[in-house]
Amino acid sequence: MQIVPFADLGSSDLIVDRIYEGGRKNHAGDDPISKLLAGAGNQGGFRKRRVAGRESFVVLYTSGAETDWPDSLDAATGQFTYYGDNRRPGSELHDTAKGGNRLLQQVFTCLHQTPASRDLIPPFFVFRSSPTPGSARSVQFLGLAVPGFPGVSATDDLVAVWKSTGGQRFQNYRAIFTVLKCSTASRQWLDTLSNVRPDVAAAPKEWRDWVQTGKYAPLAAPPIRVSRSVEEQLPNTQGKWALLNRVWERYAQDPHGFERFAARVFQLMDARVIIDGVTRAAVDGGRDAFGRYRLGLGADPVFAEFALEAKCYKPPANGQPGTTVGVKEVARLISRIRQRQFGVLVTTSVMDGRSMRKFGRMVTRFFCFARAISRKC
Repeated sequence: MQIVPFADLGSSDLIVDRIYEGGRKNHAGDDPISKLLAGAGNQGGFRKRRVAGRESFVVLYTSGAETDWPDSLDAATGQFTYYGDNRRPGSELHDTAKGGNRLLQQVFTCLHQTPASRDLIPPFFVFRSSPTPGSARSVQFLGLAVPGFPGVSATDDLVAVWKSTGGQRFQNYRAIFTVLKCSTASRQWLDTLSNVRPDVAAAPKEWRDWVQTGKYAPLAAPPIRVSRSVEEQLPNTQGKWALLNRVWERYAQDPHGFERFAARVFQLMDARVIIDGVTRAAVDGGRDAFGRYRLGLGADPVFAEFALEAKCYKPPANGQPGTTVGVKEVARLISRIRQRQFGVLVTTSVMDGRSMRKFGRMVTRFFCFARAISRKC
């Protein structure tokens, strides 16, 4: 992974997935985003530059460590989900210090009004925290984004969701963006964004096409491998490690309780998942839970049945290997699956390479079936 030194940020292009190193003085001036995009500021998730009464660009920054607000990029489709900045009780949805939620409301209004006013929508630059040995403030550029996503309706791309903390309820936005299929934002264009009239000709073609036509060109990057390495299965933040360890400690002596927990977690991951039942603790027929996955049209769906296996094994941590899910456990699950069914395995640990490849083949077969059903619908 190429890393751009802090001293070179002011002359660098923005290239997708490149790391931009922060400073080493241990203060706010170490922030690299403010050096890449003049006027962006050096703090906060929303960082906007306002020129002549309108935003010339917006930075969306995510630490990736907020478990309650899981900003996420689906690299396979180019869809980016970002949560607003009303994250504590006591404030109205749009009454935030940075004005991020009000900006989201304005941008999505411009997108969906008739006729659309896409020329009033600023470019969104998405960055994620990516500490390096040289600086904890280093970031990774995830891409140039625009509001909305192909196939997501105007009622679903910006949604006010309810949360609660300490018994107090409040609302925040969940916004859907498309990361455009452009690998580079040139320094020539970036340097003119703070002008009253930016150099539109220097903007990426995908951005200009979207402004003119409204057609999305997502940066879709399907994975080369179906299976993931052990390292890719492990948590990538301290917060996720803490959550995993909490689950393990809670259910280490209650494996049947973990089966109910695992079924619920899988259900929460996707609204199309229907859990029909959790089996008894003993003589469960090789399935810990079972259910259906809804495919096709909402009014006339097709269901694919699944069996779920839950393994509450000790996770590898602090140099200790933990207990790995092996071929035996995966083979046991696969042996219980009939034609046009698929299997789900939920664990607090990891699967070894052979198990992942075996499980990956089963996942591939299911998605081939799902695509066939979708084409018929």
